[in-house]
Amino acid sequence: MKFENVLEETNGFGWFQMLIITLLCVPRVILPCHFLLNNFIAAVPSHHCDLSSLEDGGVFRNLSQGQRLTVGIPVKEHGSPSSCRMFAEPQFKLLENVSSHTELPTIQCRSGWVYDKSMFTSTLATEWDLVCDRKSLNKATATIFFVGVMFGAIIFGILCDKYGRRSILLVSYTMAIVFGMSSAFSNSFIMFAVLRFLTGFGLTGISIISIVLSIEWVDVRHRALIGVIGSMAWTVGNIMLAGIAYLVNDWRMLIVAVTAPLGFAIITWWWIPESARWLLANGKVERAHFYLEKCARFNKKDNFSSKIQLASLSNMTTDNQKKTYSYLDLVRTPGMRRLSLLTGIVWYGVASTYYGISLNITGFGLNIYLTHFIYAAIEVPAKIIVYFCLNSTGRRRCQSGTLLLTGICIAINIFLPKGMWYLRTTVAVLGKGLSEASFTTVFLYTTELYPTVVRQNGIGYTSFMARLGVSMAPLILLLEDVWKLFPEVIICFFAIFSGLVACLLPETLNAKLPETIDDIEESRSNTVFKSHKEALDVSLKPRNQGSQTQIPEGNV
Repeated sequence: MKFENVLEETNGFGWFQMLIITLLCVPRVILPCHFLLNNFIAAVPSHHCDLSSLEDGGVFRNLSQGQRLTVGIPVKEHGSPSSCRMFAEPQFKLLENVSSHTELPTIQCRSGWVYDKSMFTSTLATEWDLVCDRKSLNKATATIFFVGVMFGAIIFGILCDKYGRRSILLVSYTMAIVFGMSSAFSNSFIMFAVLRFLTGFGLTGISIISIVLSIEWVDVRHRALIGVIGSMAWTVGNIMLAGIAYLVNDWRMLIVAVTAPLGFAIITWWWIPESARWLLANGKVERAHFYLEKCARFNKKDNFSSKIQLASLSNMTTDNQKKTYSYLDLVRTPGMRRLSLLTGIVWYGVASTYYGISLNITGFGLNIYLTHFIYAAIEVPAKIIVYFCLNSTGRRRCQSGTLLLTGICIAINIFLPKGMWYLRTTVAVLGKGLSEASFTTVFLYTTELYPTVVRQNGIGYTSFMARLGVSMAPLILLLEDVWKLFPEVIICFFAIFSGLVACLLPETLNAKLPETIDDIEESRSNTVFKSHKEALDVSLKPRNQGSQTQIPEGNV
């Protein structure tokens, strides 16, 4: 008897499963509010040098603000004041003649900067002057956060497969709210960077546990639906972030606003069950029976106890239930090595593409709140479409197709002229929707590919690869100083290459979840045997057709 058979006896998609999904969607709404928070807390408003050092107590003090900018700040090519340079001395002659700007000596800002506060009351850039030669530190805050997410994926992957999904989820909730709230009260950049690292570390558990726990409790037919619902919670949070950031334009209060709902998530944790599939895989039969019986009662399946006894569940436990699995098991056997290599590449490409687009919301000259909202809203139809594609064309085609199409959209924008901003924006929004569709697919696809005994390790490893790609995305965007199109070329390459790699993964549509590593190796052996047999049949077919000699019946 397989676990899917037992789950059918409890109604594999009833009110019990809907309750789990609802409880796990609450914290998933918070994830994009932190993962994409840098779009707002690290925004760089218009700024110019503070000209207080030029005041001589005479004529300069009597000038209007516009005149002060004229005599104190050089003008860039497009006519706006320079953000990082100023004149060493007031150039009063420019009040009469502005044609000789380029001939005048300039210096770096002496007394800091003056920021435009019409859109943001305070950001990281204005708090610690992370502009001009320090702007890389501003971008690095996103990288630091995602490095925390990256290492959290490794640690939480180990802990979840060893101690269970439920208990480690509470650890994740607690870490995220404690360090998230603390970061809002940072009094130095170093303190903020450390706390954001720890916040990302804690949030990883929510990201990788919630989707696995949801899918392990539902039957085969509804796995795609669960994956899309969980992903839709992300989209809801993403849309909400645009509205919250618009209303709360101080970076400290914004962090508090998007972190506070985790307190409600901690309360709802008490109603979240442990994964019965994980319990059985680790020999905890009585506990698994308790949750399965609870599921059956909740789903109005009163005859569960008479059909499924403890003895039946005991026979389902794996032979290696006393073995402790680790990340080494992901590369110990040929089938697992191949699976780990391919999924790692795909996750890196998916994440670097999605965040490379999402973190560049100022690239089209539109209001950043509007751009973020449009980028988030396009995810809704993208996920609805991908749900039907997952069940009709399969996981593999969806994964490779969405990545390849995303790469094509980015490539089109590379060649479109800047003047066609309306067309560029349309193509960019389409690419953003496709990149989100690929992210929705990869979570479900990877969960179905890895066996139960190392599933959380597998998700932890692939999340590590994803966050490696994400942490590099802000740094890739800095390459526009080298060549304006360089970031787009790199992201386009990642999307197309990972899309081609996804074609090499096995299909999991309507397949039962693998329980042990042996299931992966047996599947690989059957695939290799089938391919060899087909090759042999093809090589023998022409020979048999061309032969006129009949084999005597007695020799057959």
